[in-house]
Amino acid sequence: MKSLFLLLASACLLFSGCAGYTLGAHKPAHLRQITKLAVPTFENLTLEPRLAVLVTNAVIKQLQNHGSYQIVSKSEADAVLVGKISNINRTQFRSDLNNVLRTSQIMATLVCPFTIQDVSTGKVIHIGNAYADSYIILDSNLQLSETQLLEDAAQRLANNVADQVSEGW
Repeated sequence: MKSLFLLLASACLLFSGCAGYTLGAHKPAHLRQITKLAVPTFENLTLEPRLAVLVTNAVIKQLQNHGSYQIVSKSEADAVLVGKISNINRTQFRSDLNNVLRTSQIMATLVCPFTIQDVSTGKVIHIGNAYADSYIILDSNLQLSETQLLEDAAQRLANNVADQVSEGW
């Protein structure tokens, strides 16, 4: 009898370590009631063409990967994620060894404030600000390098937005 009691007690201690874990997404408390989210094209306040579509598509893909929200049209949604690409900043990250005026590596920073609005009330239920840095080594095709830089920055920004909305951090 004593050995059975010890066996049961050790089993309880062994399996109690996982008591706090749950499967699925851990949305922020104020977004728990939201299941369907609309993501219209972000507003682009920069002079970079096609950046809004690039960022919006990346955000939608990241939100779908997280699985916390079903992405739907505005007419079917519980809430709408509205974003503005407010700034893109390019800076020289590394210069050429033989010529300090020539850039060999460039850094871009994207800044994007966003809100989540309740569709039924129009009330803002979440305010966030996402940013992303991306670095790229320039090659002879400057336009291709710039495209790759912006795609990487958009992907990193989308990951930042999705983490804030889906995980709360």
